[in-house]
Amino acid sequence: MNTKSISLPKLNNLNPTLESTALKLMEEAGELSAAIGKFRSLSGEKVTLDQQEITNAISRELLDVAQTAITMMFVLEEQWDVDLAEALSEHMNKLIKKGYLTLDMND
Repeated sequence: MNTKSISLPKLNNLNPTLESTALKLMEEAGELSAAIGKFRSLSGEKVTLDQQEITNAISRELLDVAQTAITMMFVLEEQWDVDLAEALSEHMNKLIKKGYLTLDMND
């Protein structure tokens, strides 16, 4: 199975709630969407950045989305007693059942 792993920290200068983190996640997703829109000239603006600058911006926004999702995972674990290892296992099983993932030992 081909995977991409990143490790992001628990932010220690915030007091996030489920609601505040959900709103921040939507904000960050919007910024990612805007960066992609600029890359594809969907905003109506003339693109003045080169492809590398735009893909760097997209990468930065994507990592902001990932960091916020990780923050929400910490909130779920610490404030709502969610077992994320179990949730991840259920998620992987869902992907397999939907045919999005096959467990081929040659990958």
